[in-house]
Amino acid sequence: MSVTIVKFSDKDPEFYEVVKERVNNYFKENKISKHANFEMKLKTVLIIALYVVPFVLMLAGVVSSTWTVLSLWAVMGFGMAGIGLAIMHDANHGAYSNNEKVNDAVGFTLTFVGGYRLNWIIQHNVLHHSFTNVEGFDEDIHQKGVMRFSPKQGRKGFFKFQIIYAPFLYGLLTLVWYLFKDFAKLVRYNKMGLLEAQGKTFKKALTEVVFHKTWYTLLFIVLPIALIDFPWWVIILGYILMQFICGLMLSLIFSSAHVVEETEFYVADENYSLDNNWAIHQMRTTANFGNESKWFTWYVGGLNHQIEHHLFPHVCHVHYPALKEIVKKTALEFNVPYHEYKSWFGALKSHFTLLHNLGTGKADRMAKV
Repeated sequence: MSVTIVKFSDKDPEFYEVVKERVNNYFKENKISKHANFEMKLKTVLIIALYVVPFVLMLAGVVSSTWTVLSLWAVMGFGMAGIGLAIMHDANHGAYSNNEKVNDAVGFTLTFVGGYRLNWIIQHNVLHHSFTNVEGFDEDIHQKGVMRFSPKQGRKGFFKFQIIYAPFLYGLLTLVWYLFKDFAKLVRYNKMGLLEAQGKTFKKALTEVVFHKTWYTLLFIVLPIALIDFPWWVIILGYILMQFICGLMLSLIFSSAHVVEETEFYVADENYSLDNNWAIHQMRTTANFGNESKWFTWYVGGLNHQIEHHLFPHVCHVHYPALKEIVKKTALEFNVPYHEYKSWFGALKSHFTLLHNLGTGKADRMAKV
């Protein structure tokens, strides 16, 4: 089965040509690599430790109460989110190193948090980054009838409550991926021809998923139940707490970048074409937030600089604050939108306002599509 793709217009290429040249010159003039520096490598160690150390402490028996156990699982939740946001994300974009073996090794950390790397690469790199906010292609905005993320999607009566139940569903994101979604994605991507396009057969991919999820389950669920001197339900509760914290963090970060009032949503025409240059499309469908907070930028892997990330996904995120000045200045020169919110709270407020408007139908009258 052939893979259907959306074709972008080749008009107005000047913005992207100029911003690429300026960004390349920035790295050449400052004689620095586009990949990970010492700061990034140190961050890798610290965030992985945030996930691993609490787990080792639990296995070692350094726990005295149920609340201690649950607290350690909660810390692991933030470490798990950090790995997803700031570590494996760069590596699976090929941005961590110019050595693909290093990218593969660091990207494999996704497996240690319960995910399947190839599925993530297809959904995120191939579909989301290529066709951002394009209905029917960007799976990040397609929630299979449980939520409405775009005015181009049909509206159901219960969507009027999505602003209320959204946080609960967000918290289930990674748990659902671990339990069900990786298997469903394999079937879907195989039918779409996307597994074949990545050089993988369905049988081999399924074998890998089953193998990795088996040892992950033994390591992070069975082993703690066997070794930690607490009732099994405490361990399961702690594990679910970890997954919920991670899922909520990941969902809120990515939603704040694309499903907000300022961003636009599209549907391809009958020829699977859009009347937009690819780079300008990224600018219209993406927003930055909370760029002034160095700590926040550090923890979320620069994904609050989502504009720079979408234009230059192969550049390590530690460089995004510097690139922002170049991208924003160039966008203003070419009269290209540059959406940004001063704080993460501002982006979240806009996201939930849009969720409410999409759920009630108000966004259908207001949306810029």
